Amino acid sequence: MGLSISVATGLYGISFGALAVAAGLSIWQAQALSLLMFTGGSQFAFVGVLAGGGSGAAAVSAASLLGVRNAVYGMQMQRLLGLRGWRKWLAAQITIDESAATALAQTQADEQQRGFWVAGLGVFVLWNACTLLGAWLGDALGNPAQWGLDGAAVAAFLGLLWPRLQQREPLALAVLAGLLTASLVPWLPPGLPIVLAAGVGVLWGWWQAAIRSRA
Repeated sequence: MGLSISVATGLYGISFGALAVAAGLSIWQAQALSLLMFTGGSQFAFVGVLAGGGSGAAAVSAASLLGVRNAVYGMQMQRLLGLRGWRKWLAAQITIDESAATALAQTQADEQQRGFWVAGLGVFVLWNACTLLGAWLGDALGNPAQWGLDGAAVAAFLGLLWPRLQQREPLALAVLAGLLTASLVPWLPPGLPIVLAAGVGVLWGWWQAAIRSRA
C-alpha cells in the first residue's frame, strides 16, 4: 500500500513543478517548496495565489490554512507510533495525508510503523524528483497558457477536494465556501477571497465543537 501510494502521489509532483514555474517561480524555488513545505495542498494553494496575481502574504496565508491539518495528523501519529528523538523530527516532516492514511489503515503496530515510513519517505523522494522534472519541463515549454497549464491548478484542487465530500455537512460547507469566494473575487485582491472562505470553515468547525462540548 505504501509503495503504490508513493508512486501515484509522487508522479503528481510533475503537475506541481510545471504549475510553479508557470506562476513565476524559478526551478529552484519550486524545488525548495517541495523540500521544505512538502504538503501538496498547501503547495498548490501557494502557487495558485501567485498565479492569480496575489501577494506573497496572501499565498502564505492560504498555504498555512491548508497546512493546519498536518498538525492534527501529527498528534494522531505521535499517539499511534510513539516516536522519540530524531525519528520524531523526521516523522514530522513526512506526516502528510498519504503517510497518515496508510498507517491508520493497518491493524498491527509493526505494520502501522512500516506503512507510515514507506509511504512518507516514498512520497517525499518521488514528489521532489517529479517536482524537478515538472519544473524543468514547464520551463522548457514556454508560455503555459498555450498548453492549458493555467487551468490545471483548478483541476488539481478539485481532485484534492472531491474525495472528502462524501457527507452532507462537508459538501454544504464546500458549496458555501465556493459561493463566498466567487462573490468576493471581483472586490478583493487575488488570494484573499479563498483565505476568507477558509475562515468560514474554521468558524464552522469551532461552532460544531462548541455544540458537541455542551451536549
